[in-house]
Amino acid sequence: MGASRQRLRTTPERSRIMAAVRRTGTGPEMALRRALFRAGLRFRLRARMKLPAAPDVVFPGSRVAVFVDGCFWHGCPLHASWPKTHKAFWARKIRRNRERDRATDAALAALGWLPMRFWEHEIKTDIARCVERVAEAVRLRR
Repeated sequence: MGASRQRLRTTPERSRIMAAVRRTGTGPEMALRRALFRAGLRFRLRARMKLPAAPDVVFPGSRVAVFVDGCFWHGCPLHASWPKTHKAFWARKIRRNRERDRATDAALAALGWLPMRFWEHEIKTDIARCVERVAEAVRLRR
């Protein structure tokens, strides 16, 4: 095995690494929350409401639910990196994540909510535009 090749990890090692992946409070999510707050927008975090999912940011009065989707976990068409091992597993996993996202959006819309999704790369490259879109949606739905 060459020095440049990545060492395959054992199942316990991989499990430990994957368990450490954050579900909430990720860098892109925190950046968006700070930017929304600086823009004067007040929101709830994963509000304890009877919603079909747990949005990252919630505007209850306007019924706007904001999700920050990681490029890897949600299969970004521009930036997703695909693992070299267990390809079938990861393809299924990410496909199910995307299907769940679509079902969640439909369920929220059926309840009168506006689901908004931002890719992590959108937040990293043009956070001002993301904040502008959320602010406009909140303002129009008041």
